[in-house]
Amino acid sequence: MKRTLLIKLLLCYFIVAISMFTLLNTYGVNRLKHSLVERQKTVLHNEASTIASEYMTNYYSNSYNSAQSVRDVLTQLKTIDTFLNTRIWIVNQSGTITMDTRSSYTTDSKINLNELDSKFLSKTFSDQTYFKGILTEPMVSVVYPISYRYEIRGYIVMLTSLSSIKHDSIYYMDIINICFLIFLVLMIFVFMYIYYLTVRPLKKVIKAAIEYSSGNFDYPLNIHTTDEYKELSDAVRYISSELNSLDDYQKKFVANISHDFRSPLTSIKGYIEALQDGTIPYEMQGKYLDIVLFETERLTKLTTNLLALNTFDNNGTILEISSFDINRIIKHTAETFEGICTKKKISFKLVFSNREQFVDADLGKIQQVLYNLIDNAIKFSHQNSTIKVSTEVKGDKVFTAVKDYGIGIPKDSLKKIWERFYKTDVSRGKDKKGTGLGLSITKEIINAHNENINVISTENVGTEFIFTLPKSK
Repeated sequence: MKRTLLIKLLLCYFIVAISMFTLLNTYGVNRLKHSLVERQKTVLHNEASTIASEYMTNYYSNSYNSAQSVRDVLTQLKTIDTFLNTRIWIVNQSGTITMDTRSSYTTDSKINLNELDSKFLSKTFSDQTYFKGILTEPMVSVVYPISYRYEIRGYIVMLTSLSSIKHDSIYYMDIINICFLIFLVLMIFVFMYIYYLTVRPLKKVIKAAIEYSSGNFDYPLNIHTTDEYKELSDAVRYISSELNSLDDYQKKFVANISHDFRSPLTSIKGYIEALQDGTIPYEMQGKYLDIVLFETERLTKLTTNLLALNTFDNNGTILEISSFDINRIIKHTAETFEGICTKKKISFKLVFSNREQFVDADLGKIQQVLYNLIDNAIKFSHQNSTIKVSTEVKGDKVFTAVKDYGIGIPKDSLKKIWERFYKTDVSRGKDKKGTGLGLSITKEIINAHNENINVISTENVGTEFIFTLPKSK
């Protein structure tokens, strides 16, 4: 059975309520009863002290020791008994009860407490006092000695029923339980309010997440709060927008990669079939085999670039940093384009601020950056034009620039040239051999070095790419 958060919260609520109710009516009752007993002992002890000082001192003096004084003292003690609901005994030195507020003004039979319990009068407090035939139930007792002329003349014994204290504790406990039940009812409303604040928005987020996962990225998620749930809903909406963008990118990726693979494969298939069925004469086969080889190299380059980008996406690229002369690498890279530059009558202008300029970077990756930028410059340059490659030191950075004087990049395309498979309409019309991955790889490599690359371009004027590398120390 699926347990929702609501059921779990209700279960916790009832467990806490039952536990608290049980604790109050077991441990709580015992603690309350003990507290009441201790408080009653203190009250009885203070009252006994008052009786001893105000009444019994005069009683034991010669002038007041008479039958009338006995009746007067007993009347006063019965008044205290009625007020405190406490039985009071006056006991003489030998342990005999001489006055009892629950009997006649003097006891009818001489009861000696020492004979019943020799240690009773020596104990100030007792929680379980019981004398069979005299007391009908266990009592709380307080024994207070009466001093007259520096000698013990007797004792005051205060007795309170344990059952009355227990009754009081139950009464107070009932009040506490009623308050607790009222509190539980109020807590239900608090709980419902908390549920409204927490579970409801959480269900909205869950519903939205399910919709987004199924591809419904237009599903509305509206949470009108300013707490963490608002942050959670914003995060989920952000994830949905990213998934939507990823979905669009994936579709675009498949379309582009299909186009870029299909074109050379179609050419290769067509030429091979023509060679196979003899459509192409023997003396022309070398030419078309060169075309097949060229298209195969395009496929190889495209596959290599895709693998390189996948490596960057997974943060698996390990840079092999070394110190090398970037001017020498520029010269070497430019030489690799000698054939195509000769065909288009393009010349290189190399401008270096220093004869040698050492930088700290990954030589292979930077060589790939230079290759991509120079290849891009040649592709968009006019015939009989020049490509300028320069290096310049500024502070602890070396600025490398590749500038052509070709067709330039439209203003609305400048921000998109770093996107994978992006090709401007001009480039698609002029040259369909590019993969649209070169600049993406270039930017990824420069970013991996924690450096920057920028582009400046004007249509029909030219384009300049500038990137930085740390100068060797």
